[in-house]
Amino acid sequence: MFGENRREPDTEYVGMSAVPGSLDTERGPPMAVPLRHFAVAACWLVAGAALGVATALGMGGTLAHVHLLLVGCICVTIMGAMTQFVPVWSGVPLHSRRLASVQLWLVTVGVAGFAAALLLGALGWAPVFGAAMLLGFWVFAYNLGRTLRSVDAFDATESHFAAALGFFVLATPLGLALAVGFQAPVFAPLPVSRGAVVSAHVTLAVFGGVLTTVFGALYQLATMFTGTELRGVELHVRRVERVGYPFGVFVLAAGRLLSNATLARLGGALALLGALGMGFVVWRRVSEAKGERTPMHTRYAVLAASLCLWAALSFPAWLRAPLSARFGAPGTVHLLGLGVVGFAVLGTLYHIVPFIVWVERYSDRVGLEAVPTVEDLYDDRVATADFAAFLGGLGGLVAGDLLGSTFLVAAGGALVTLGSVLFAGNLWLVVDRHSPRSLRSVVFGTRGEA
Repeated sequence: MFGENRREPDTEYVGMSAVPGSLDTERGPPMAVPLRHFAVAACWLVAGAALGVATALGMGGTLAHVHLLLVGCICVTIMGAMTQFVPVWSGVPLHSRRLASVQLWLVTVGVAGFAAALLLGALGWAPVFGAAMLLGFWVFAYNLGRTLRSVDAFDATESHFAAALGFFVLATPLGLALAVGFQAPVFAPLPVSRGAVVSAHVTLAVFGGVLTTVFGALYQLATMFTGTELRGVELHVRRVERVGYPFGVFVLAAGRLLSNATLARLGGALALLGALGMGFVVWRRVSEAKGERTPMHTRYAVLAASLCLWAALSFPAWLRAPLSARFGAPGTVHLLGLGVVGFAVLGTLYHIVPFIVWVERYSDRVGLEAVPTVEDLYDDRVATADFAAFLGGLGGLVAGDLLGSTFLVAAGGALVTLGSVLFAGNLWLVVDRHSPRSLRSVVFGTRGEA
């Protein structure tokens, strides 16, 4: 299913659920491995959202808040998803199950310690925990890179994933250098400034590692979960975006590192065109979705609208000031972070976590007894409530950013925190009620699992 013409497994509909019929789940690691990543990521989501409210009220720290959400929640989710999906969808064995567990705990310890060091002012410890994060990401990139080497020819999804791994490898040394630079004059003898390194690090991490992964996954998830296929102009968009977006991000990062506005402007334009194309593709797939609406559909609709709006607003900013407008147009950082990346993760996990549990618990019972659908595993009312909280929070954050209102930012953050608790609780209950494993064994593992 991750292939354009190469791998096209049949899809069966169990109730409202799209369940690919020819997935070889034995190719992936034990189901507890991705679930463990998702459980840890959900905890960081709640912690990061709460810290965001405290930061808006002047009682937290922006850098710690960003790392808890970006690294702790988003990147850990990506690590768990790619570790499971690449072997399953690409039909190749995971290089190492043990490394899949090592990567999680290195990054988890790293982001926890790094955030604590920032909040407590113990900056001498920041490089230590920064090094742990770097090692975690490099273990992840090595493990998935070795896994992808077994694939004969990359499709759009696999090429995005390979590019994302490269971006993570490039972003993390810059992050470590910045952590060392808190107390040592790292950049004094170099031809680049600290500000330029920050911009390049942000570009490689957010637009490179995170968004490239999201775009690659969406080509398959937005079709599979809507029961539709790309067609017409969308195929041309994919062909151009597949090369243009990753290349544009690389050029944008290089231009920002070298303080070359012309280079950054060119890269930014290519990246924004790719983002607009991706938003168009997702919107078309959601609008043509078959069957009843699920939490994935509504969240992907917000994702598509946010992505198109963010890209359209950011064009003037990146053409005018590509070096200083790090996240796009002023006041759009939450539109990008929550509206695009956040809703992509929320929508995906609302299907993936129940699906993994469903495969582990019920797949071998199909045809022998009545089994629930994937959507039966979570509580629809809670899903509706957390969607309303996240959507209201997004509106408050974006309005607060644009109007410069601390009250609206704090109110929006409070709604996001509420949504985070509801979302995490809903998915935790899926595991608690339906998984053959206990929550403790999912999080901490069992012997022989790696």
